[in-house]
Amino acid sequence: MGQSRVVTVKSEDQFNSLLRKVQDESLPAVFYFTAVWCGPCRLLSPVIGELSEKYTNVTTYKIDIDQEGLRDALDKLDISAVPTLHFFVGGKKVSEIIGADVQRLKTTMENLYK
Repeated sequence: MGQSRVVTVKSEDQFNSLLRKVQDESLPAVFYFTAVWCGPCRLLSPVIGELSEKYTNVTTYKIDIDQEGLRDALDKLDISAVPTLHFFVGGKKVSEIIGADVQRLKTTMENLYK
């Protein structure tokens, strides 16, 4: 297997600059919003790791919603539940999954990034 391409986002500044970079440079990316206490997130995490190895052209950014200072960014993006995934192609959000739907996640990745 390849190298996992999951980047853990550690601050609101980092999140904002990564989001800008993805949009400005039209990078393929997945923003994965999660929380330590979230059971379905724990179920989804290994799948996301595997998919990040399979789709090496896509960077996955993992964001813990309980992190200090992220509230404003999350409010702007309308993140109200975890897990939530935002899929970016050509610098734009093209898809969103809310909840731990493994099959839908795999299908979405296949359709967007193959």
